[in-house]
Amino acid sequence: MKALSVCILICLVAEAHCSPLLPPLSSDEDENVAKTYLMKFYDLTNETDSDLHRGVHQMTLKLKEMQQFFGLEVTGVLDSNTLEVMKKPRCGVPDLAEYTTFPGNLKWQSNSVTYRIVNYTPDLPQSEVDRAIENALQVWARVTPLRFTRLYTGVADIMISFGRRDHGDGYPFDGPDGILAHAFPPSVGLGGDAHFDEDETFTSQSSSGYNLFLVATHEFGHALGLSHSMDPGALMYPHYTYTDPERFSLPLDDIKGIQFLYGPNPEKPVDPTPPTTPNACDPNLTIDAVTTLRGEMMFFKNRFFWRVYSLSNQPQLSLIKSFWPDIPDDIDAAYESLSRDWVFVFKGEKVWALSGYTLVSGYPKTLSSMGLPATVKKITAALYDEASGKVLFFDNKYYYSYDETIEKMDKGFPKLVEESFSGMRGRITAAFQYRGFTYLLSGPSVYEFGSRTKKLFRVLENSYFLSC
Repeated sequence: MKALSVCILICLVAEAHCSPLLPPLSSDEDENVAKTYLMKFYDLTNETDSDLHRGVHQMTLKLKEMQQFFGLEVTGVLDSNTLEVMKKPRCGVPDLAEYTTFPGNLKWQSNSVTYRIVNYTPDLPQSEVDRAIENALQVWARVTPLRFTRLYTGVADIMISFGRRDHGDGYPFDGPDGILAHAFPPSVGLGGDAHFDEDETFTSQSSSGYNLFLVATHEFGHALGLSHSMDPGALMYPHYTYTDPERFSLPLDDIKGIQFLYGPNPEKPVDPTPPTTPNACDPNLTIDAVTTLRGEMMFFKNRFFWRVYSLSNQPQLSLIKSFWPDIPDDIDAAYESLSRDWVFVFKGEKVWALSGYTLVSGYPKTLSSMGLPATVKKITAALYDEASGKVLFFDNKYYYSYDETIEKMDKGFPKLVEESFSGMRGRITAAFQYRGFTYLLSGPSVYEFGSRTKKLFRVLENSYFLSC
């Protein structure tokens, strides 16, 4: 029988941790976890005497490969962040970079592909399962020449089924959470088939459980020949992240991958502005918001954010909703309240409060609940000012001073930003304090002021903090 690779969609652990980079780990248990992981997913082999004699440390090399894939600090050393990723439920095939296909570029030789739904989950009405499956396949049809036909009997190219644990293909599921589904690349026999773990709760609209449309769309990418992407914004990234199905649009990375195999749709051009992943090296990058969180800095852009650790030079890019499913993308501002150990996030006239990775009860609230005038419909930046102990809210070229202890705005505001921060130019798009300096961002420029003197020292670029 022809060997087949199996791809498994995994679920992002809900209680992901966001702690500063910790010292290297050295326990035998941790090292065994790492070795097993690297042997399975990064082709680590047992080191021989000749390897060691030549100074070749495969473990170090493979750790670097894994850290590179997940956007971690590339050190070749097993630290807490690397181990955290290793312990997450994940896909059962090796990780590959950028948009990728299976070895040999496995694909269907005909653009006419058949599918059959063998059985149904009791989680949803059959009509909703049918709709989710059809819509998932159409995501790929819209950007390629592929056309899908449903069969009700016999063997189809893509056989779709729901099952538990050992369901007959040699790749058993693991119960609730963890592995959500898996699919085989195009081939004979099991090739193209997609299996969904019946121990999961599948949904059609709600963000609770796992949205069947999103899971199926990812799996059909595998069934058509795509492997995993290292782009955290791609549909083919290994982790599950909820997105409103009504607003879903196939990201550019996935479009490039599937069109590499099948070419573009001759009947319809691709959306001229598909979702893309921001590039920290882009000299025109404009940051939406910046905040600290328990020793980290977080830079937000569209539906993403970079985590910057004080002990690391490598920013880690993630989707906002992979950590905070209940807050919106494209936020306007954010700041950390040290007195409450909360992070406040702002978008439009609403504000959310986060305690670590949990939404504080009673939120979101309105901007006016924090004492801002009703005329302020959004703020463009916020920061906690260590010198005054106040929170500064920016509204383009104006700012307000807020007293958290009495939950009121200070008198005499708003003021022009330029009155207090001489030399500042342009509207404020983000703000934060770091190591005794205040940083006000305007487009791609970062203005550095003394936190107490408010004296302008220099104008930087985003790459000063987001090294690339």
